[in-house]
Amino acid sequence: MSKVKYIGVFGKRNAGKSSLINVITGQDIAIVSDIPGTTTDPVKKRMEIFGIGPVVIVDTAGIDDSGKLGVQRVSKTKEVVAQIDIALLIFTNNTIDGYELELLTLFKSEGIPTILIHNQSDIIPLDPDLALEITQKMGIDVIEFSCNEFDESRLKDSITLLVSLMIKSLVDSPYAPKTVFDGIIDKGDYVLLVCPIDSEAPEGRLILPQVNAIRDILDKGAIATVVQPENLASMAGADGFKKYKLVVTDSQAFDQVSEIIPIDINLTGFSILLARSKGYFDYYLQGTRAIENLKEGSKILILESCTHHTSCDDIGRVKIPKLLKMETGISIFEFTFVSGLDPLPKNLNEFSLAIQCGGCMVTNRQLSSRIKRLISEKIPVSNYGMTLAYCMGIFERSVSLFK
Repeated sequence: MSKVKYIGVFGKRNAGKSSLINVITGQDIAIVSDIPGTTTDPVKKRMEIFGIGPVVIVDTAGIDDSGKLGVQRVSKTKEVVAQIDIALLIFTNNTIDGYELELLTLFKSEGIPTILIHNQSDIIPLDPDLALEITQKMGIDVIEFSCNEFDESRLKDSITLLVSLMIKSLVDSPYAPKTVFDGIIDKGDYVLLVCPIDSEAPEGRLILPQVNAIRDILDKGAIATVVQPENLASMAGADGFKKYKLVVTDSQAFDQVSEIIPIDINLTGFSILLARSKGYFDYYLQGTRAIENLKEGSKILILESCTHHTSCDDIGRVKIPKLLKMETGISIFEFTFVSGLDPLPKNLNEFSLAIQCGGCMVTNRQLSSRIKRLISEKIPVSNYGMTLAYCMGIFERSVSLFK
């Protein structure tokens, strides 16, 4: 899921945003109408683009929408910026005014690759002098496009050019992900994965970080052994674990696994590996150590990047709060929970700590947008796996591999 790229389509009302999406996807996904303001809330379409892979294309309301509802729609449009990996900004009539410039400023501040698309070029062609000026001053690619192009060959060429520019932008993006075991394992290495099958495990399958780990091990030509915690002790005979370069466990089993795996063998968690691959790892390390500074009544923000039904074994809502109280000896904390891509609370300065899940269900860009906001507010941030390791007394061991 984390490899899915989000592409946001922006522009004024009737600039042709929905038409562009229909042309790219080859389907009537978005409603097209001559009536301004047809698109209200952001509309998402998942598809596969050759050369990019799985993407989610987000159609947004016009940035020039007006009236009370229009203001709310524009607000929703701007919220999408925190979720996207690349922005397609459509304009017409060779006109770029305050609306587009505001978005371009926002995209630049967020480090989002942007492509400007001059639509309806069959009516008014793109002014080459304007295109050159934009490219030179803003460093942004500008292309000519027409969603009403009747020549299939020319339309195909336009789409091919747009896709090639998107690929280029994504390759150059600072949010390009590392793999799970980047720089850690080599061909022929043995890796032991400890995967509990309990009430938190999805029915009939492994959780995504475990699947990603297995795939990356295979891609690197290494050898994976997968075992449940209760079967781990049976492997501890003579030289039982010596061949393994690394043992990776579900964070909830840290205490059980650490008692069995010899201290001279590297041990870490899936959530910690995932955090490293998505960036801000050093900030998580510092933030985790801030647990020792918590006080009675401290406010703690728990950040879940997916939405799910809560169970009695829920990591973020049940286990972490319980373990924090046990580790610190503090009986009262005030927890706030944020699920999925919901916006962060406005009173961030009141929080003493934020704890982010592994983020397997969101993109690097989406996670980065959230963490950057916390950093700007000087809020210490930990990670689910690091917090669990800290509370179980093996934090330093679980991160020693990365020092």
